[in-house]
Amino acid sequence: MTLRLLQEHGYDRLTVDAVAATARASKATVYRRWPSKAELVLAAVTDGIRQVAIAPDTGSLREDLLRLGFAICQQARRHASTMAAVLTEIARNPAIGDALQQAFVDQRKALIHRVLQKGVERGEIEAEAISDELWDLLPNYIVCRALIPGRPPTDATVQALVDDVLMPSLTQSRHRGS
Repeated sequence: MTLRLLQEHGYDRLTVDAVAATARASKATVYRRWPSKAELVLAAVTDGIRQVAIAPDTGSLREDLLRLGFAICQQARRHASTMAAVLTEIARNPAIGDALQQAFVDQRKALIHRVLQKGVERGEIEAEAISDELWDLLPNYIVCRALIPGRPPTDATVQALVDDVLMPSLTQSRHRGS
């Protein structure tokens, strides 16, 4: 409900009164749970991305990355205007950035690391292939594309990213850092 209102009105015009009215709750009830509008919006965004929080386990690293990418792509397309509003607010309110780091970025990093670690356990990639820079390529590129008007990410975007960038980077036999 908060996400829908945010998409309809944008962050600046979203009010706690409107959220409370839509939820048929008192404004005091909403403020008890979320002391600020920013915290309310962050909670809604975080809750909206929870379905992508479970690591796929298809038995194949490529298939796991594709499934994860498709889920991120679907959510990014659905919530592009919400993400844009939250990113705008981060520039004005650094506390939101800190909260987003903990609630979203760290969670997404752990999720992708689980997928990559399963690839290591199955012998598909070497542990050394997992770099601290590689984990955010898939979600961040997809989200960035979702934010660019007229260039929404597609399943083809995800497939190209996995097949042409991630899998070759993860499976190439070179010594990293040398």
